[in-house]
Amino acid sequence: MSKIITDEKLIDAFLSRGLENIYPNKDYLKQQLLSGKKLTIYLGIDPTGPTLHMGHAIPLRKLSEFQKLGHQVILLIGDFTAMIGDPTDKTATRKQLTRREVLNNCKLYKKQASIFLDFGFGGAKLKYNSHWLGKMKFANVLDLAAKMSVQQMLERDMFKKRLENNKPIFIHEFLYPLMQGYDSVAMDVDGEIGGNDQTFNMLTGRNLLKEIAGKEKFVLTTKLLVDNDGKKMGKTEGNMITFRDDANEMFGKVMSWTDGMILNGFELCTNIDMDKIEDYKIKLEKGENPKNIKLDLALEVVKTYHGDVEATLAREYWEKTFSQKETPTDIPNIKPTQYDIVTVLVEAGLAPSKTEARRNIEQKGVRVNEIDVTDLKQELKPGDVVQKGKRYFVKVV
Repeated sequence: MSKIITDEKLIDAFLSRGLENIYPNKDYLKQQLLSGKKLTIYLGIDPTGPTLHMGHAIPLRKLSEFQKLGHQVILLIGDFTAMIGDPTDKTATRKQLTRREVLNNCKLYKKQASIFLDFGFGGAKLKYNSHWLGKMKFANVLDLAAKMSVQQMLERDMFKKRLENNKPIFIHEFLYPLMQGYDSVAMDVDGEIGGNDQTFNMLTGRNLLKEIAGKEKFVLTTKLLVDNDGKKMGKTEGNMITFRDDANEMFGKVMSWTDGMILNGFELCTNIDMDKIEDYKIKLEKGENPKNIKLDLALEVVKTYHGDVEATLAREYWEKTFSQKETPTDIPNIKPTQYDIVTVLVEAGLAPSKTEARRNIEQKGVRVNEIDVTDLKQELKPGDVVQKGKRYFVKVV
């Protein structure tokens, strides 16, 4: 049995970094951590994609700090709730997934989460919410639904926006926060951690646990990695880091983050001391080139997933390729079925579809032999080097 650490300095450091809000309040949680009682805390992740990404890594990192303080942590796979679809931040109904799609998506989750969590004997537990949600009868669902009003549901911003825009809200979307909230009841936890965008769902669980079991549950919401305008990294921007990205790709994506994400990136995505981050802040305020500091950030991020050696090599590769404007010599080759630029982009995996390939060209995001492509029908020849964005190259053979 791991020892519960009650060092006040360590607890204060934990409570002061990377967190947006603490419910019911910071003092309550601090007293719980100082009590010496072994707490049970969980993070729930719906397997809506085949890999974890940086948005998951932020609360996983905080969950690992709980584990290092000696507490019991749970990684909950929302294999049932993923089939419903979390409506959070969605202006339209999320596509529902099949059971097969959900299970296929979460195959790598435990291995990937092991970067942060220890699943060894007596360590972190892995659970699936289908074990209790899948067994509920309709009478149980009705009983659960009676614990929340439509008015409470409509407090969610995205539901308000849909009503204002005359877009449909389906009943199963109302059930989602109740299903996710019931996870806390089923596992009888002391607390939950998750991204700030999951606040409504996590507080629903807090209310249910209090009403059904008479038990208080603390909730920690982590900060989101955003720029100065509040814009998150994401698939659309092409800078979302996944746990499957290789070192070079990961390094390049960090370098593509806006300058406004640098300090948040250090706080949320690395183990760099807060004092050091404050030093970086002062340097930026004094006019230091943000690129130099972002190089340090990218190095630290890549270290977490690929180790020191790979991170150093990725930095050297980036500086050679993008700082010195050299085309890399180890780029992959492709022999396309047709030699037009759109076909090459799709078959090389640089664009998911011909429509997306054309859009990239129109936005001046594609080059051939270091010259911007302007013709959607441009023909290529063996030996041509195609570049998409700053990081992706392929050679036509």
